[in-house]
Amino acid sequence: MDEVNRKILEMLEENSRRPYTEIAEELDMSETAVRKRVSKLEEQGVIKKYTIEIEPRKLGFHTVSITGINTKPESFLNVANKVKKLERVKEVSITSGDHAIMATIWAENGEELSQIISEKIGKIDGVEEVYPAIVLETVED
Repeated sequence: MDEVNRKILEMLEENSRRPYTEIAEELDMSETAVRKRVSKLEEQGVIKKYTIEIEPRKLGFHTVSITGINTKPESFLNVANKVKKLERVKEVSITSGDHAIMATIWAENGEELSQIISEKIGKIDGVEEVYPAIVLETVED
């Protein structure tokens, strides 16, 4: 990974819709060269997808939780796969920290979050404990 590719990635990370012409101009290279580099980064799996960042509160989700889930050791992969299929769950990670699974959940309010935890996550076979942490504020760049 050379410095030019790193700069291209930084620019696309900031705005994935940024035109290749702007990137080329800033890096003093041709648009074709930028396009080829981006294509190669996609082929190599460095760039997995282009996406958007959504503000959950603007959509009515006023309670965002980063939730730790402890499971029976033999169940954590099965639990993780079931949790990621739940409607309000936006991201699931398997970790080596305090909890085997961490899930980001968007809920309209605390009551809905409680229902998701008790009626959905808590009832998945293999779940032992659930530890929600409500996000109070997100630090932006």
